[in-house]
Amino acid sequence: MRLSGRRTLRTSLSIPPSAWVLARMATVLVAALAALPATAATVEVLVEGADPGASVSVALCQGGLSEEACSAGQETTARGGAVTVVFRDVTAGRYAVAAFEDVNGNRRLDRTGLGLPMEPYGFSGGAGLKARPTFAEAAFDLREPGSALRVRLARALPRR
Repeated sequence: MRLSGRRTLRTSLSIPPSAWVLARMATVLVAALAALPATAATVEVLVEGADPGASVSVALCQGGLSEEACSAGQETTARGGAVTVVFRDVTAGRYAVAAFEDVNGNRRLDRTGLGLPMEPYGFSGGAGLKARPTFAEAAFDLREPGSALRVRLARALPRR
């Protein structure tokens, strides 16, 4: 069977050239779609318990709760004791949210010599209120189109 010019389709089946071309195009299309990255989702975080006018830092963490794992972050000012932060174009996956009120403006969660947070802090899923949480305790599965979470800030130590 002759397709064009010098190309010859050798097959034991009697497939018309147009059907063969369509089947090949379908295979290429399926492969191309499989190679596309997952479409992005949105994570909306409501942080409650902040002092009005306070600076609140919110981080989206993947794989752990270390600074390196919490690379996506935003800082904003609380109005009325709460703040809403939106992370856009986030790939579906397993994440956790960590937040704290930056009382002294140094952009870090200050700790005592024993490692206790000196500033109000909170995690997704209500984790960490009694002990330092693990990623698994604070984690949630993000799927399209996205998730809305609530994080409540708490103090490990009384105000000074």
